[in-house]
Amino acid sequence: MRFQFIQTHQKTYPISLMCRVLQVSRSGYYAWCQRKPSQREMANEKVLADIKKVHNQSRGTYGPWRIYKALRRLGRQYNHKRIARLMRQHGIRAQRKRSYKRTTQSNHSYPVAPNKLNRQFQVSGPNQVWVSDITYVATAEGWLYLTVVLDLYARRIVGWSMQPTLKRSLVLEALEMA
Repeated sequence: MRFQFIQTHQKTYPISLMCRVLQVSRSGYYAWCQRKPSQREMANEKVLADIKKVHNQSRGTYGPWRIYKALRRLGRQYNHKRIARLMRQHGIRAQRKRSYKRTTQSNHSYPVAPNKLNRQFQVSGPNQVWVSDITYVATAEGWLYLTVVLDLYARRIVGWSMQPTLKRSLVLEALEMA
């Protein structure tokens, strides 16, 4: 008796065992393996090609509704539910706009530090002038704030700090490291 095997993503099983478990005949399994794609499957491939084309032209920003409308303008008559289903099955998603978060409060009554550097960026020795900046980075877990202290003579980072909140300790840790 000759055994043939079915390879799944984790294990290999004999075909006879799989057919018995799934309650299908072996001849039915082999007929299924050699069956040509249905007209619906071939039509879905054509629709998917149109979806991918419009999605790429929009630089990945269009979702199912906008793709549906764009395809209608091109003269393609597809149901919006079919477009959404094919996009979901093939992992095609619209890139969402990142939300804008204002981090600077310009309208305040706090004193503003004087500009002592006065745009003179040429320094004669190390550790005479340090400059610093705070920036924020969008991550999957939320905003991450980064403070960097730079020595203008060597143009090298001498201190830095990262925290999930914009607090005074963020700047103080960077200065302590410097």
